[in-house]
Amino acid sequence: MISIIPNRAPVMQEVLYCPQCAHRLHQAIPDGDHAERSVCSQCDYIHYLNPKLVAGCIVEYQEKILLCRRAIEPRHGFWTVPAGYMENGETTAQCAAREAYEEAEARVDDLVLFASYSLPHISQVYLLYRGTLRDGAHAAGSESLETRLLHAEDIPWQDLAFFVVADALQRYLQDRQRGHFAHYDAVVEHDAQHQARLVSYSRVG
Repeated sequence: MISIIPNRAPVMQEVLYCPQCAHRLHQAIPDGDHAERSVCSQCDYIHYLNPKLVAGCIVEYQEKILLCRRAIEPRHGFWTVPAGYMENGETTAQCAAREAYEEAEARVDDLVLFASYSLPHISQVYLLYRGTLRDGAHAAGSESLETRLLHAEDIPWQDLAFFVVADALQRYLQDRQRGHFAHYDAVVEHDAQHQARLVSYSRVG
């Protein structure tokens, strides 16, 4: 049911100069650390590259799932749930609600964390909530070509943009059918053919 779709690693932007004193940075292992960092020998500033947090939600209305067809890369033209990078100063739930409105002009209620996915090969963590669509209203935002409310049998599984989305939707529908939602925690990596796959997952509830 799930189409295995490769995730492409993002380009990590190299920082060449210190943002504090403009001196050129060099690679070194700081005292007490275990990994190379970009370090300023002039003012001792250390530049850290940390994983990106992505939050989104599986939005339901009258047993239909809200999907967006992407208007941007990566995976232009493919379907996904509303999701995106967190902004400073917001919670993960606020991010999920904001992305739902930005991508689908959808107002979402009753957000509950449903699944978390660690993707170490691209240094990302996905937090997916489940929620209900207020009043059934939705429309394509600037990052979407169109939005649709779809019954489970109408979801375009082969045209879903990302492995994480396909996996989460399948688990959501299975839980809905059994009448009880659990929480899932999973790790996704690439195999030798650069195909995304689950290497571990746990379920609570």
